[in-house]
Amino acid sequence: MTVNMTKGQAISLQKTDGGTLTAVRMGLGWQAAKRRGLFGSRTREIDLDASAVLFADKQPVDVVFFRHLQSDDGSVRHTGDNLVGGAGQGGDDEAILVDLQRVPVHIDQIVFTVNSFTGQTFQEVQNAFCRIVDETNGQELARYTLDGGGQYTAQIMAKVSREGSGWKMTALGNPANGRTFQDLMPAILPHL
Repeated sequence: MTVNMTKGQAISLQKTDGGTLTAVRMGLGWQAAKRRGLFGSRTREIDLDASAVLFADKQPVDVVFFRHLQSDDGSVRHTGDNLVGGAGQGGDDEAILVDLQRVPVHIDQIVFTVNSFTGQTFQEVQNAFCRIVDETNGQELARYTLDGGGQYTAQIMAKVSREGSGWKMTALGNPANGRTFQDLMPAILPHL
C-alpha cells in the first residue's frame, strides 16, 4: 500500500511485517507540460536531474548524480541520466538505488534533490513525482507529488535519515533555484 506524502511528512522505512528495509529506490518521473502556441500545443524537452547528497553529522561527504553514478563506498547508485523525461509515461525516468545495509554507519542522512539542468522552471513540468520503492520486491512504499509549477528550477525532494537501527523518510518538497546539486547546498542545509 502506497502512502501519498505531503510536504514535511515523515514515514518510517520499516516493513509491514516489522522487518527492516534493506534496499530502496528513490524514483523520479516527469513530463514536459504542453504549451499552447500559435500553431497548436507543443512540448519542449525538460532535463531534470536527480541527485543524492550523503551527510555525516551535517557535513556533505559524498554525492551521487549524473556525473558520479555511484557513491565512493558503492552503497548508493544512480541508474543514469534521462535528458527528456516522460519515457515511462508515469514510471521512473531517473532512479537512485540505496543499499541501506551497506551505507556506512557515519552517514546519517541522504538528501534527494531534483533540478533543471537547462534552467527551465517547474512551470514547464507536469506529472512530476518522487517515490520510494522497496527494491527487494518492487512495492511502492511512498509517493510525493512535485506540484506547484512555480518559477523555481529545483526542489529539495526528500531525505532518508537514520532512526535508531532503521531509517525514516521525510518528504520535503521545498522549492529552490539551481542547475546542479552544488547550487542547492545552501537550500539543503536547513533541512538537516
